[in-house]
Amino acid sequence: MTAPNMFIIYVADAPTAARFYSDLFDITPSFETPGFVAFDLSDGVQLALWNLPQEELDRASVRTSELCLALPANELIDEQFQAWKNKGVRIVSEPRDEAFGRTFVAADPDGNLIRVAPVD
Repeated sequence: MTAPNMFIIYVADAPTAARFYSDLFDITPSFETPGFVAFDLSDGVQLALWNLPQEELDRASVRTSELCLALPANELIDEQFQAWKNKGVRIVSEPRDEAFGRTFVAADPDGNLIRVAPVD
């Protein structure tokens, strides 16, 4: 069976975005070029950052997808919120309780959304 194995996030500057994601998730790139950086997330699954020209990024300014970090407990979600806030990460939506549990949303420097939510 085939399944998606790479998630690509469009950014204005891949090396700058890579530093952000490296710090945010405490991960290091597995592949780097000036316009494309990839991180190994798990066996055969990667997160990639790909440069797009600014005019293309502007046309795609509505972000309709999110990268999600799933954590096993509400307390850990609140701790992650505070840690990212202390790092200066832009918070789009403060922690709140939803039908599926506690959640908040942050954004990378290009406006790509990063949700923290409970493990399903």
